[in-house]
Amino acid sequence: MFNTESLRSFLDTGGPALAAIAVLSVLTLAIILWKLWRLTLSGAWSTQQAHALLQQGINGTARQETTAHNLRARFVAGAIAARSLPDMLAREEVMRLAAHELSALRSGLRPLELIVTIAPLIGLLGTVLGMIEAFQALETSAGQADPSVLAGGIWEALLTTAAGMAVAIPAAVALSWFESITERVQTDLEDMATRLFTHSRMRA
Repeated sequence: MFNTESLRSFLDTGGPALAAIAVLSVLTLAIILWKLWRLTLSGAWSTQQAHALLQQGINGTARQETTAHNLRARFVAGAIAARSLPDMLAREEVMRLAAHELSALRSGLRPLELIVTIAPLIGLLGTVLGMIEAFQALETSAGQADPSVLAGGIWEALLTTAAGMAVAIPAAVALSWFESITERVQTDLEDMATRLFTHSRMRA
C-alpha cells in the first residue's frame, strides 16, 4: 500500500532532483486543471452565442446582450460597437479587442512551457549526480564493489531521468492542446471580424 513512508522513501532514493520533479508534477496538474476551468468559464468551446450576435450585427439588428462569459461574443459585441468609429480607428480597436482576448486565453501557458523544458533537465542532472556518486563508490572500493550494489546505484540515478520525462510529456501534450485551442479561437475572431466589416461596407 502506498503511504507517506513509501513516498518519503521514494523521494529519498532520487534525492533533491526527484523532489524538485515531484513539485513540478503537482504544479503541472494544478496548471492544467486551472486552465481547463478558465477555458470552460470563458466559453472557449462555445460559438453559438457569438454567431447569433454576429448575424445580428450583419443584419443591423444587434441588441444589448450579456456576453461576459463568452469570449467570442464579447469580441463580436466590441467589434459591432467599433463600427461607429472611423475605419482606421475601428480596425485598431478590433485588433486591441482580439489581442486582449487572446492574451487572456494564453495565460498559464508560459509556466507549462518552462516545465516542459526544465523537468527533463532536472532529471538528467539528478542522473549525472547519481552516476558520479556510483563511480565514486566504485573508486573508493578499489574496484572490489559488489556489482549488484553498483547496479542499484545506477538504476536509482536513472530514476530521476524517467521521472523528469514522465512530467514533461503530459505537460507538452497539454501545452500543445491549449495552443491549438488558442489558434482556433484566433481564427474564429479573424473570421468574425472580416465578415462583420465586409458586410458593413457592402451595406454602406
